[in-house]
Amino acid sequence: MHYFNINRRNFLKGTTASLALSTFGFQGIDLMNPTKTMRVGLIGTGWYGKSDLFRLIQVAPVEVVALCDVDKHQLAEAASLVSQRQKSKKKPRLYHDYQKMLADTEMDIVLIGTPDHWHALQMIDAVKAGAHVYVQKPISVDVMEGEAMIAAARKYNRVVQVGTQRKSTPHLIDAKKNIVDAGLLGKVSHVEMCCYYHMRANGNPPVEPVPDFLDYDRWTGPAPLRPYDGLPHTRWWRTFMAYSNGIMGDMGVHMLDTVRWILDLGWPKRVSSTGGIYVQKDGKSTISDTQSAIFEYDELNCVWQHRSWGTPANPDYPWSFTLYGEKGTLWGSVMAYDFIPMDEDQQKIHKDVVYEKEKYPEDLTEDRIELHAAPATRLHMLDFLKAIDDNSKPIADIEEGHISTASCIIANLSMKLGRPLAYDPQKRQIVGDPEANALLERSYRQPWEHPDPSRV
Repeated sequence: MHYFNINRRNFLKGTTASLALSTFGFQGIDLMNPTKTMRVGLIGTGWYGKSDLFRLIQVAPVEVVALCDVDKHQLAEAASLVSQRQKSKKKPRLYHDYQKMLADTEMDIVLIGTPDHWHALQMIDAVKAGAHVYVQKPISVDVMEGEAMIAAARKYNRVVQVGTQRKSTPHLIDAKKNIVDAGLLGKVSHVEMCCYYHMRANGNPPVEPVPDFLDYDRWTGPAPLRPYDGLPHTRWWRTFMAYSNGIMGDMGVHMLDTVRWILDLGWPKRVSSTGGIYVQKDGKSTISDTQSAIFEYDELNCVWQHRSWGTPANPDYPWSFTLYGEKGTLWGSVMAYDFIPMDEDQQKIHKDVVYEKEKYPEDLTEDRIELHAAPATRLHMLDFLKAIDDNSKPIADIEEGHISTASCIIANLSMKLGRPLAYDPQKRQIVGDPEANALLERSYRQPWEHPDPSRV
């Protein structure tokens, strides 16, 4: 759920659904002869909530039965679009209180597309209501929320897929299989990850009355109640640490998660980070505009860097990862990958993103769609459905989403405290650092209660 220019010259011919299914192992789903129409609800009907829902509608026989949003205008628009997109042409039930939606409506699947500060409570309540959940990344705004989300998913035996869809991105699956797993890199002992998009919303809009179509108190929920200074949707809320974990938690989580998947990495042994607001000091934004972090593994450092100003280190890979191996280097992004071997006699390998514009022509008219991400999200939804069908863990299981999210949160804590931190997931503690441990759980605004992993 990000912001960049699509290079339309890179359009490839669309792959067919059957090819995608056979290539990436989803033969077990019979889309033409479904045994059950899944009843679906969506909490958070903004840009990416709708985008995720439309990808699900494209690949599975679902009936969207309920939508929830605290913005009446956004909710009404979503209802109209859903009625046009789904096969039954019915309008879903509409709610502004997600808890009432969960209580009133029987749903097999709940999609969560709200801002980050709402993910934990909504996911936990949805699995308690009996639904499987697709929740956007980052999964949480503090580490203990993530621990509670895992505990709830396991206790109620629900499948929870996280929207880290790089794991379902066709060209990156190819890179993992045919470059990394095939041994073309050899031993990888250094990784660099970055984001240089100018995506940090900033400014000084005046405080104004809350419009009558927005329940701002409910939008804020457990987060601190900021003075209202305009609709928070899309980019504005992301510029405040009250609701998010900054660019580290938004963009860094994708790249760290992808690198962990490609290299089969778990929790980092230690995390350190420095940064702050170095350049863009003139607005209200509280997230860093410049940040570096090191995620340490055995004989491997994964280094993150973001700047929301200046130029990218490599204009072809402004949001990317680079794996440095003894036999070569792999550059990877949402748009392409490039393998550069050390041996000059060995052939370089390049692959571009896969588009499916012929198979899904409606993609081309959907407002604000990320065309490069649509095939990946469709495959991610199919993996989610297969896990539900098999009662197994999906590729982006909530525990994997937690490791990636919490690692980025811990990087932010390291930046705040000015020292490296080592998290022990068994004890759910930062090793030997009481001050850091006190920051693993944020204070909630009343009457909302922070979830406890031992009592979900």
